[in-house]
Amino acid sequence: MGRLFSYPNPVSEGSSRVIALGVVTMAVAAEVWRLPILLIPLTYGFCVRVAAGPTLSPLGLLASRMLGPRIVRWRRPVPGPPKRFSQGIGAVLTLGATAAWLTVGWGVARWILLPLVVAAGLEGLAGYCVGCAIFGFLIRWGVVPARVCAECSDLSTRWAAHP
Repeated sequence: MGRLFSYPNPVSEGSSRVIALGVVTMAVAAEVWRLPILLIPLTYGFCVRVAAGPTLSPLGLLASRMLGPRIVRWRRPVPGPPKRFSQGIGAVLTLGATAAWLTVGWGVARWILLPLVVAAGLEGLAGYCVGCAIFGFLIRWGVVPARVCAECSDLSTRWAAHP
């Protein structure tokens, strides 16, 4: 059970990007076709990925076991803690959107999804993780202890090495 509710470190960049593209696909489908019901799998996915990594998430399993490993260009390890933090941001946004949908309606909920679409789009298409950048700032500002992720306190070396 200890391994079930743990987050991998490091994680595959390919898996992270595939998950992000799946999130973009579901969120854009919800927006375009006015399908707020898609908030349910989006919210579930983020919440279980924060708690247990990809092990309980259908999208996480698809990304980590099937699609992510097949994308050779994206096959490199990246630190897990900032990715977990990013999943946490997604969980907060989707929980907020779900609460808004259930209380005041889809008109408000859909606006809460927009930052999620932008951030996941940047991750999936360009490999830029907004949550990881925020995590790095939090380490530099002393909000998150540097021991949580030594590599994260200076992302410039990662971006310099990024092809």
